[in-house]
Amino acid sequence: MSKFRKVTRVALREVDEEDLDFFFEQEQDPEAVWMAAFTAENPADETAFRRKWAGILSNEAVVSRTFLFEDQVAGHVDKFMLFGEPEVTYWIGRQYWGKGIATRALALLLDLVEERPLFARAAKDNMASLRVLQNNGFTITGEDKGYANARGEEIEEYILKLE
Repeated sequence: MSKFRKVTRVALREVDEEDLDFFFEQEQDPEAVWMAAFTAENPADETAFRRKWAGILSNEAVVSRTFLFEDQVAGHVDKFMLFGEPEVTYWIGRQYWGKGIATRALALLLDLVEERPLFARAAKDNMASLRVLQNNGFTITGEDKGYANARGEEIEEYILKLE
């Protein structure tokens, strides 16, 4: 659990079709896309977005949850496989940044997913995402570089692990 304030008005639920409209809208925010860095090649391509989510929702190895803040869709949190390892990720709408909501949503997913170790990745300059992960017990275990579609260049990222 986070060492910071506990945000109790956060809840997880199964992703439903209507949530995708919110997720797509959130991914149109240029600042959020830049911070996330590792995004779709063209975040405005709704057909590709829906195709990606159809794959996510039909994959039994993926745990994907919508998180709500005060009964409003605030984002999603997911566990999936990357490079043969279980990894977590999340997306939160910018209007919810800085309130402890993503930290709480990830904590709820970690309660749901008992598999360990879990991994995560974050752009080195995305301090907010690093805090969310570290507040949930993830520690930096390595570094990597990858092409960030949102920035149009290769950038450095941290690899984090939760035992």
